[in-house]
Amino acid sequence: MQIPLFPLSSVVLPGGLLPLRIFEPRYLDMVRDCVKHQSGFGVCLIKEGAEVGGAAVPLAFGTLVEIVDWDQDESGLLTISALGKQKFRITDTAAASSGLLTGSVELLPAELSSPVPKELVHLQDTMQQILEQVAPSIAYEKPELDDCLWLGSRFVELLPMSAEIRHELLAMDDPIDRLTSVNELLMVMARQARATNKD
Repeated sequence: MQIPLFPLSSVVLPGGLLPLRIFEPRYLDMVRDCVKHQSGFGVCLIKEGAEVGGAAVPLAFGTLVEIVDWDQDESGLLTISALGKQKFRITDTAAASSGLLTGSVELLPAELSSPVPKELVHLQDTMQQILEQVAPSIAYEKPELDDCLWLGSRFVELLPMSAEIRHELLAMDDPIDRLTSVNELLMVMARQARATNKD
């Protein structure tokens, strides 16, 4: 499957919402084509390069998204909301003269939902607090806090972390393993915060 790629410093997983502000001509054209043909594009993390300018080198895993809402102001700035649909693995990339990156991708099987393990239920309250902070730019009508897959995916999208760790969590295919790793990451962050406060 050949799709346009949008390398970013952020990520979205299936079921996630990603607000984007579009101003570069290559991405304005990409969005216009996606809306016209009702097709999607791939969001992937940057390995080398930057979001703006020349074509960046992406990491291997990403998510196919579809545009669910868009608006353009008088200055030409385009704001869209993209919904994560299906994870993929990039097998090859090519850059057009416009700088738009396209990729040959392998769509990955959908992960199965599962209840949140008892030892991780406390993460539901943590996520509820995060969702309140990011609203209204990212707002879910029905947060699925009791779904291990949904909960872990939103942590990967919304927690501050390095691109390497985010990509590692994105690449996982077991929702319980992902949520367990998120819990361990949060404990490390809490210890670091306590140590900083002591200093």
